[in-house]
Amino acid sequence: MLKKEVVPAEGCTEPIAVAYAVSLAAELVQEEITSIKLLLSGNIIKNAMGVGIPGTGQTGLPIAAALGAVIQRSYKKLEILSGMSPEELAQANSMIERKLLEVELKETPEKLYIEAIVRGKNHTAAAIIAKEHTQVASLAKDGVQLELPQGTVNCGESEESGPEAYAVSLDGIFDFVQSVDYNSLRFLLDGAVMNKAISDEGLRGDYGLQVGKKMSQQSAVNLFGGDVANKVIAATAAASDARMDGSAMPVMTTAGSGNQGIACTLPVIALAELMGKNEEQLARALALSNLITVHIKHYIGRLSPLCGSGIAGGVGANSGIIYLMGGSLDQIKHGIQNTIASLSGMICDGAKSTCALKISTATNAAIQAATLAMNNISPTVNDGVIFEEVEETIQNMERLVQEGLAATDTTILNIMLSKGTGI
Repeated sequence: MLKKEVVPAEGCTEPIAVAYAVSLAAELVQEEITSIKLLLSGNIIKNAMGVGIPGTGQTGLPIAAALGAVIQRSYKKLEILSGMSPEELAQANSMIERKLLEVELKETPEKLYIEAIVRGKNHTAAAIIAKEHTQVASLAKDGVQLELPQGTVNCGESEESGPEAYAVSLDGIFDFVQSVDYNSLRFLLDGAVMNKAISDEGLRGDYGLQVGKKMSQQSAVNLFGGDVANKVIAATAAASDARMDGSAMPVMTTAGSGNQGIACTLPVIALAELMGKNEEQLARALALSNLITVHIKHYIGRLSPLCGSGIAGGVGANSGIIYLMGGSLDQIKHGIQNTIASLSGMICDGAKSTCALKISTATNAAIQAATLAMNNISPTVNDGVIFEEVEETIQNMERLVQEGLAATDTTILNIMLSKGTGI
């Protein structure tokens, strides 16, 4: 699960997944492109409207889709934009100027759905990605279905579909983290280096709202001190500042999201450094934070009206923090209850610069929740959405999304579109 869910990406995963889908279709056309039509679920549109696209200085779907058509390196998947040349960017901008792109909202129950239809003078090709950012559901050329590329899974054949196939538990995750051979976790340290690098870049540069940078600077207008908590929060927010503003540096994602990867790993990375922990302790803490983030995401959904980076990433970070502090499994469970009690209502209004604000809030909540948990303090069954068993609390997040927030995504998207900023 870790090797499947913890993978690198360059740029926000929703518009980059669109670029990947367009690239798959464009490679089949093999001639000059005359039009690109995108049919997208509301969540894809919501998460692609306001985010910076690496190496372009631009935001949103048009440039991401056009680059997918020009670059045509689908084998790179979520790193498709890495190594992009100035000539390719110029070609993509030319496609936008010629108004070759059309975007429509697709009425579909799938939260993550991308259908790219690419036309040339003689051929038409279509690629559909659904459920996961690199999961190809369909490829067709001139109306004929084609064999899917190696390494992709047809949505109808996903082995993880259906509740009976999912048997992960917090107890099982903790046992795994404690007992697994350290060498099999060393790949997580590569992600730590990657995410630390973009955090350092965010602290240096003037990206986005500069949440992390301004929190870390000592000045008369900064009410934050230089204590451990604020160093951890600033380091985490800075990575999101850079990523959302279009930094070309790669990020190690978790459960399909770079911001989730940032949110669940950087608090752990920063704290491990401040506490002088060794690489094995860091790797095991990262395994815990990543797996618990994935566990939460299983219930709230791959894309959701709830902020996955804040809630799932915050819960994951909290667990990793407690692990580094020497906490027990019971204290980790206390921490999860505390964090969910604090963050359960945080909505997702798309990928954009203010994600850094949500992530900084979630990191602060994770630290606060860890402090309480290490003192064996936890909410009770009398407190709101909290159940006596932490697994029940987590599982009922799915009910909150499906029953309580069923119309939330549509409302958020309509509010965003009402501003007239377009896609």
